[in-house]
Order: sequence, then C-alpha cells, then structure tokens
Amino acid sequence: MSQDIYELKAETRERAGKGSARELRRNGMIPAVIYGDKKSPVSIALSRKEISKKLHQGGFLTTIASIDVGGEKIRVLPKDYQVDPVRDFVLHVDFLRVSAKTKVQVAVPVHFINEDDCPGLRQGGVLNIVRHEVEVNCSANDIPEFLTGDLKGLELNDGLHISAFDLPAGVTPVITDRDFTVATIAQPAGLRSEKDADEEETIETEVINQTDETVSEEDDS
Repeated sequence: MSQDIYELKAETRERAGKGSARELRRNGMIPAVIYGDKKSPVSIALSRKEISKKLHQGGFLTTIASIDVGGEKIRVLPKDYQVDPVRDFVLHVDFLRVSAKTKVQVAVPVHFINEDDCPGLRQGGVLNIVRHEVEVNCSANDIPEFLTGDLKGLELNDGLHISAFDLPAGVTPVITDRDFTVATIAQPAGLRSEKDADEEETIETEVINQTDETVSEEDDS
C-alpha cells in the first residue's frame, strides 16, 4: 500500500447548502461527503488544518484513511477535493467507502532510478517525463506508493514504455490498447541546434553547387 492508514476525526453534518458550508469554514472546518459501498451518503465536517496537512504530505488521493464519525470508524479513499483558487485552501472533499474487495482507479506517481547508468543522460541528454503519474486499476488495499522506471542502459532518443515497469501483482494500467510512453531520453537543445546548423550548411552548400553548375552551363552556351 502507498502509506500507512491514518485516522481523521469528523462530525456529522446535519445541514447542507452554501450557508452551512460557509459557517463551517469560518470555524476552521470543511464540509465533506462519504459515499459508496451501496450505502447512503454521509455528510461530515472535518478539520481544515488536518486535511491541509495530509494534502501537503503527498499521496492524499492514493492513501486509505479511517474516519471516526461519532465512534464509527469508516475506511475511505479520498476521491476528489476542491481548492479555493484565490486563497488556496481546501473547500470540500469527497471520500469513497472501501473494503478489502473494493477495486479502485487511481493515478500513481512515477519515480526514476539508475540515472547514473543511463548512457543517454551521460551524453548530455535530458529526461523528458511524458507522464508524471500513471492511471492504474487495483485493490484499495494494494495501491502502490509509486511506480519505478529504470533508466539503466537507455540511449539518446530511447523511450521508456509502460511494459518496462515491474507492476505489483493485481495492479494493471488503465490504458491497455497500447504500450504507451512514460518517459524519453531527449537530445539536449544545444546538440539539436548544432545538428540543425550542420544540415542547413549542407543544404546551402548543395544549393550553391547547383547554382554554380547552372551558371557554368549558361556560360558554355
């Protein structure tokens, strides 16, 4: 699993609506909803400070939580959250009830190893990350903390595809119709510029030679 289960304290929320939500936020709380598992949704209020802390720790959407609602502990997975675009604090969170049998779709971050053993990077290449996260299907109890991409042996212009990743048992990519690219070893801008300059010089030389031949033929005539 991505991280250890953490616990949050919550209060049941009797009233809904914008007015109630604004009042909660003024008191340092945020509204949230627990849904799923064929049970009725439960409206709750959580500490904004605690939620913000978990968000900044990373892995918020891939880590199981236990929410204590009036003594009843409910296992959940955060599915979505809203942030105020101006003041940058959490406005609302949606939680999905989960059990050992629950299958979920989550975006798992990608980490890379063996950069020192990558010939393309040693030659001045640049790691171009196409996907910082990969969407996978898995059990709620077996969400990986991250996926590991091995750069060992990759040359300039090589790509690292999802088939090169050693996915944990029971974890499968959401995209199944192609071996999609996660990262590439791109040529540095300087090297591309020199190559383009060489190509331009070659083309220019060819044009000059062709012009000289045409002029020579006209003089002969």
